Amino acid sequence: MTKLILQAGGALTGHCSVPGDKSISHRAVMFGGLAEGVSHVRGFLDGGDCRTTVALMRALGVQIDEVSPTEMLIHGRGFRGLQEPATVLDCGNSGTTIRLVVGLLAGQDFTSFLTGSEQIRRRPMGRVVKPLRGMGADILGRQDGNYAPLGIRPARLRGVEYDLPIASAQVKSCVLLAGLYANGLTVVREPGPARDHTERMLMAMGAPISVAGRTVMSESPRHALKPLDITVPGDMSSAAFLLVAAAIAPDSRIMITGVGVNPTRTGIVDALQAMGAEIVYHNRRDQAGEPVADIEVSTSALHGATFGGDAIVTMIDELPVLAVAATQAQGRTVVRNAAELRVKETDRIATTVGELRKMGARIEPTHDGFIIDGPTRLRAAPTEAHGDHRLAMALAVAGLVAEGRTVVYGAEVTSDSFPGFEFTLQALGADLVVEE
Repeated sequence: MTKLILQAGGALTGHCSVPGDKSISHRAVMFGGLAEGVSHVRGFLDGGDCRTTVALMRALGVQIDEVSPTEMLIHGRGFRGLQEPATVLDCGNSGTTIRLVVGLLAGQDFTSFLTGSEQIRRRPMGRVVKPLRGMGADILGRQDGNYAPLGIRPARLRGVEYDLPIASAQVKSCVLLAGLYANGLTVVREPGPARDHTERMLMAMGAPISVAGRTVMSESPRHALKPLDITVPGDMSSAAFLLVAAAIAPDSRIMITGVGVNPTRTGIVDALQAMGAEIVYHNRRDQAGEPVADIEVSTSALHGATFGGDAIVTMIDELPVLAVAATQAQGRTVVRNAAELRVKETDRIATTVGELRKMGARIEPTHDGFIIDGPTRLRAAPTEAHGDHRLAMALAVAGLVAEGRTVVYGAEVTSDSFPGFEFTLQALGADLVVEE
């Protein structure tokens, strides 16, 4: 078990970067396997969850050559070239992997079986199984398909019109992928904004995907999908921890270079700016169809704010570290409409509240979020990551402003999405020690 030991006092200064975007890395490997030709992916996130997708695509017959841990050549097998796996497909701890791959496999002419970690087997799969069954998919699973393990048998899919109950990029992507193998048009309507990396990437490959407002459509391609040549931008979800750290640590100013600023991902920046954070974009540009910028942030006088509605979807993964920022803000911060946090790697409402309370935070849980009163002089405490990479990093950020010696146990999970997180903080000036 890895533990991080942190003490307050060090200003964060300098330039840094963050690993490649997790969502885009998953999709680049998965979709590259469907192309005709070799896809070249640079800036791949060398983290546990994305490595799971690499192993799974290899099990489906896709050759993937690693030039380096962050650069890959993916030899596409063509749109209908995936092979029947010889064993059960292990999705590890990755919700993105299992939910997207179910859609990809629903229209194949072979049988496949999907499982994952104990956490994955607890996460709800009915939200993707239900619309796929409506398309004619033959899917079995625990509790009538609501939980993995899942079995997928060959089926002839038909296009459907599906209204998402909640805005979810994973569910949307799953249905759109199945729609590529279906007869007729598949239409997905979103109630609010969700990540659009699937649509952007598939359209760049020549897939028949179209977008009109919050309606996305897919149908079976008539031509081969083109291979990708992509440099994955830095992950905003990873940058969020550094943004909050520099905003609350005294006398800090940092520049994070090459971060993806897709508008479906920048909710955390909008939220921090609404709380008074001094955050500025520099050198805006496009990179492989995704908007990118360098982001400057400095120590800021924060104040409380209320967040809910559509904004929550654009920062759902960043809410634990937003809670840390709120502990240092003047006044009350309210987060609502975030019930999705309860079915992440952990119940992130319960674990965020429980761990921050150990450090003296005035935070109360609600059924769909939390309420925080600040500012609070946090005090050091032994804390636990609960197997959740986002929580581990949020607690480390809290440790940068807590009196005394904060310990984050189980911090090895940070490598799931931000390999090198602890060393990035050290390089910026954080008083941090890593112990195995």
